[in-house]
Amino acid sequence: MLRKFIKFISNIRNRSKGQGAFVSIKNEGLEGILKKQREEYQRYIKAVSEDFTSKVNLIGEQYLGIKEDIRGIRETLDGHTEMIGSMKVDIEVIKTDIGFIKNSLKKKVDLDEFVALNKRVAVLEESVKRKERKA
Repeated sequence: MLRKFIKFISNIRNRSKGQGAFVSIKNEGLEGILKKQREEYQRYIKAVSEDFTSKVNLIGEQYLGIKEDIRGIRETLDGHTEMIGSMKVDIEVIKTDIGFIKNSLKKKVDLDEFVALNKRVAVLEESVKRKERKA
């Protein structure tokens, strides 16, 4: 398109040699056309610039939103890390307590052994009483 325009201008120059009136009329017509195109071009550039600016602003706002979300996620992660550390300590204490309970249960007598032991003691007491009566 630019080549056509340059060819058009060179044709005007070639025709206008020696014709002052023709050149001024054509130049005035050409200046009007160029002025009109320049105004349209400026409006177009302004619209494109506003569109670009609005899109860049939108991207900037989204970036800030994402940055705030990441900050919130990091704070949550830090809180969870602290809770996990606390739970780990609690679990170690519970494991130790379970070990003590397990060992103390081994030392204690279960109910069946207690009943059998109770019967044996009763039998021994009975035999001691019989011996005391005989004596």
